[in-house]
Amino acid sequence: MLTAFVMINADADSIPEAASAIVEIEGVTEVYSVTGDWDLIAMVRVRDHDKLAEIIPNQLSKVPGVVGTQTQLAFRAYSKHDLEAAFSLGLD
Repeated sequence: MLTAFVMINADADSIPEAASAIVEIEGVTEVYSVTGDWDLIAMVRVRDHDKLAEIIPNQLSKVPGVVGTQTQLAFRAYSKHDLEAAFSLGLD
């Protein structure tokens, strides 16, 4: 399973509509409105690179109101438990 985080710039007047349309795309599991340099961040989870290559440039990028994207692929996921163990000082 591949996980990609797609940072999205959108027209300010169409952010809610763009987010609603993006989350309806098969493979997109979540869309967040965020602060900072991007307007939205979408999480995409698919089985292979071909599906990812179909979703982002051919569907997500063509949603009305989307003006730009940048995609980051995840290598590994860490659960909350794993992060606590990784940063533990061993004082227990």
